[in-house]
Amino acid sequence: MASQLSDNERWMMSFYRYSEITGALFFGRIAALVPAGQLQEDLTKHFADESMHSWYWTEAISELGYRPVSLRNAYQDAYLEAAGLPVNLMEILAITNVFEKRVIGQYSRHLRVPDLNPVIKKTIDRIVEDEKWHIQWINKALKSMADKYGDDTINKKLQKYKKADDEIYGKLLQENQERLQFLFNNTENAGEIRS
Repeated sequence: MASQLSDNERWMMSFYRYSEITGALFFGRIAALVPAGQLQEDLTKHFADESMHSWYWTEAISELGYRPVSLRNAYQDAYLEAAGLPVNLMEILAITNVFEKRVIGQYSRHLRVPDLNPVIKKTIDRIVEDEKWHIQWINKALKSMADKYGDDTINKKLQKYKKADDEIYGKLLQENQERLQFLFNNTENAGEIRS
């Protein structure tokens, strides 16, 4: 089914796809390092979900009659510079918690685009269900780490990573303003391009 897809929509779908690939590779490595148990199981499912999400985007782009745009940088790549290298699993989960919330926000924003292509809508709806679970399991895991790290330390890390994420997202929007403008062209999203 060939469909008209703007260059910006194709780029955005490819960006989502590449970000999901990057996430899958990251969580696959982490899952391989964590000892057997519930945390490893959740990390492994998270890895599998991210991998499937990249496939869903690949499939959607193909269904619309296109090929993905080749990209070199994912959203996650900017985290090291903005927030520093996480030094333990708690920090990895804290930064992931913030990132997953951004992902749901971005997908929700995309769902509000007027006349959204049904293939894109179906793909986002499919992915968002998994993203909700990602936040749930990570919140549960972070709560279980409170005895070791303390609620205050975990909350400070979440705030630190939220600040870094806001900075990264702001830069993404600024650097790709023309490409992303279609996400902000309706009145409900007006004025949101800053973050």
